[in-house]
Amino acid sequence: MTVDQIILEPVITEKSINLRENAKKQYTFKVNVKANKLQIKRAVSKLFSVTATDCNIVNVKRKQKANLPVSRASYKRGHGFTAAWKKAIVTLADGERIDMFEGA
Repeated sequence: MTVDQIILEPVITEKSINLRENAKKQYTFKVNVKANKLQIKRAVSKLFSVTATDCNIVNVKRKQKANLPVSRASYKRGHGFTAAWKKAIVTLADGERIDMFEGA
């Protein structure tokens, strides 16, 4: 897998912003479900030119949805599921940060 196949997108939530602003400098990414911790650390280091010291992985399970949208105005009775995905929380070395996330 290449670097852009491993890291799919950053996760921007209130909790991930708090982790990023914490003293540990942890960044959260949505990653490929087949990627492991070593591949994710190498991909972050190569893609953003930083030193990744640690990586934690969370497998986010699918959730059941009550109604399926048919169009913008109507819903179909029945059940569906959201997709399962993998989340990686990467810790950077002291004094490093990813400039893409900082500021607006």
